[in-house]
Amino acid sequence: MGELGKTLILIGTLLVVGGLLLTFSDKLPFGRLPGDITVRRDGLTLYLPLGTSLLLSLLLSLILTLAFSVLRR
Repeated sequence: MGELGKTLILIGTLLVVGGLLLTFSDKLPFGRLPGDITVRRDGLTLYLPLGTSLLLSLLLSLILTLAFSVLRR
């Protein structure tokens, strides 16, 4: 049951951090990074956040790698 408890704490912590990021996302530079593509035409806006997706993927991979290495101890 100890491992389950640690896993639930990790999931809860990640949810809190994600919620804080979404709450304060207007102050973060995400969405305006180099590599993000915005196409505006008559009545259509297409947004492809490629740079933001790469950065968030890298950060999430790093955080999860560190978290799982701590859980294995």
